[in-house]
Amino acid sequence: MPTIFRKDGYRFFFFSDEHLPKHVHIEKGDSYVRIELMSLKVTDSYKISSKEISKLKKMTEENREIFIGVWNEYFK
Repeated sequence: MPTIFRKDGYRFFFFSDEHLPKHVHIEKGDSYVRIELMSLKVTDSYKISSKEISKLKKMTEENREIFIGVWNEYFK
């Protein structure tokens, strides 16, 4: 479960056996969300507010190039 980014207590990561489309998992405490990297579509969430989701979508968008680079390097 490689961690690729940490900010404001959130951990951005992916699993070692991921699937397409490219996405990132994000957790903080008991809250969790999965966001697709290209569309920023939320495909799973647990115990997280819509306000937090908006914040995390923005953080994902701002760092998308980094996340895609790490994904591509890891899964080549």
